[in-house]
Amino acid sequence: MNIRQLAYEMAETVEAFLEKARRFFYSVMLIGHRCPKCSGSLAMVSEGRCRCISCGKEFDPTVTFQRCSECGGVPVLRVRRYQCRDCGSDIISKFLFEGHVFDPDYFRQRMAESRKRRKEQRERVQQMLAESRSTELPLGRADLGSVPGLVDALDALTAGMDEAIGIEAREEFNLKAYEGHVQAHIQGYPVSLTEIPPLSEHPKKDLIWRFIAVIFLAHAGTIDVWQDDQEIMVKKHEANREGCDISGESQAADGVERPMGGAEAG
Repeated sequence: MNIRQLAYEMAETVEAFLEKARRFFYSVMLIGHRCPKCSGSLAMVSEGRCRCISCGKEFDPTVTFQRCSECGGVPVLRVRRYQCRDCGSDIISKFLFEGHVFDPDYFRQRMAESRKRRKEQRERVQQMLAESRSTELPLGRADLGSVPGLVDALDALTAGMDEAIGIEAREEFNLKAYEGHVQAHIQGYPVSLTEIPPLSEHPKKDLIWRFIAVIFLAHAGTIDVWQDDQEIMVKKHEANREGCDISGESQAADGVERPMGGAEAG
């Protein structure tokens, strides 16, 4: 027996039944009511909205046909409920199948205000970051010969490979290309330097170039690098992996702002 299929079919059956019940409820509640413009028949198009079949006029049947039971005043839609315009009493609509209604103009206004506040907040944060950002550090081309003994140390790093190293190879080195290559192949967990695929066809030189790029990236705070026995391990720096999270804001339909996950106002 396929439980999932049976549950899916039951959900579809229940939904179809609810739709039929909704249409029946609307037709019963609109019996005896006519379009105030042309006296045509009415049909509900959504919760709180009906349309004239003859002239196409749309309006709220609760506001048009229902009156306050306390004073006979006209209902007014207040965000999510109806109230009497005269005495302020709550009015329960007879034309709502599920009992929920929303003032679209109010919510459009509140959403526009919320988007404007979030935009202003982002702009303030970007301005703060721009003011606190240090100037770029100009970096020249890598020169292996500028540090005594560096070539020998790099040769020791690649011990066991057959290809020899030459100082003249520094002219072929593209630091930015190797930095981008390294960043594209590391994760938030440790990865061995040798696991990063080569970018050039010369294995020994390529490992050296990867090592140099890793040193520059670590100096810039982009990645973390350390030695584990004979392996050079790298991973994305924690701040670069997670980024800065600026909490958004949410507000209830009554306009009172609350943290995300707060209880909805009644």
